[in-house]
Amino acid sequence: MAGNRFNAFQNHGVGIGLRIPHYEHIFAHQPAVDWFEIISENYMIDGGRPLHMLDRIMERYKVVQHGVSMYFGGAQGSDPEHMRRLKSLTKRTKTPWLSDHLCWGSIDGTYSHDLLPLPYTWEAVEKTAARIREVQDFLEIPVAVENVSSYAEFVASEMTEWEFLNEVVERADCGILLDVNNIYVSSVNHDFAPMDYVNAIPAERVAQIHIAGHTRYEKYILDTHDHPVIDPVWELYARAIERCGPTPTLLEWDDRIPSFEEVWNEARKAERYLLPAKAQADEAELAGAAR
Repeated sequence: MAGNRFNAFQNHGVGIGLRIPHYEHIFAHQPAVDWFEIISENYMIDGGRPLHMLDRIMERYKVVQHGVSMYFGGAQGSDPEHMRRLKSLTKRTKTPWLSDHLCWGSIDGTYSHDLLPLPYTWEAVEKTAARIREVQDFLEIPVAVENVSSYAEFVASEMTEWEFLNEVVERADCGILLDVNNIYVSSVNHDFAPMDYVNAIPAERVAQIHIAGHTRYEKYILDTHDHPVIDPVWELYARAIERCGPTPTLLEWDDRIPSFEEVWNEARKAERYLLPAKAQADEAELAGAAR
């Protein structure tokens, strides 16, 4: 069977982010995109043009919700009104799973609007996992947490980032949105081997994969989502697919957004790895059924 319990056993194939500059092309040409990822916060409203456009998209396409403000690692609990609106949107979109980031970003009601890294401590593991369990229970759909790119580390950390991720998802019993570009960015900024990260994650919990481009500066790399995917990131993606099997994959391109065709053609490069993995999985399933 395709997928796993963290993506509702879905095999969505390749998708791209739904962005306003592409609306006209999508409605005019109805391209054969497997699915769109939407930013939940853009549609957590009672009505108006954003929801109208989303409803038109959903007449033809599957959508999956991705959030940017849950801040699972934050010190504060969930905002009841935010949670109510988020759940209402999940009912509207019928998203098979929902993702957000393994980070913090607000304190005392002030939001940084950044995805800030956590200290990789046992205390943070317990508090973050409890928060994810609470959200997952309330929403009643699988939740996947995404590894973020980072540019600073805490001296208080007691484990590696991937050890922290593994401990959190195990205790929360949730899925992973594995961002292989974020792994590459952080590996350069913090000087670790990115393949060690990919090889350490629990493959059976990976619900979705993100790929993206970034910008290299003299002393660091910035996760800008405004370039094509580079070869070292494709190598991490290939290894992730080798370990996880065919997994829903999403290209992020959020700044200096080019034409729809350029974004979609870049995303479809993932099929070089996904299609053979799917054929292999289908063959194994048939062989198992025949026994």
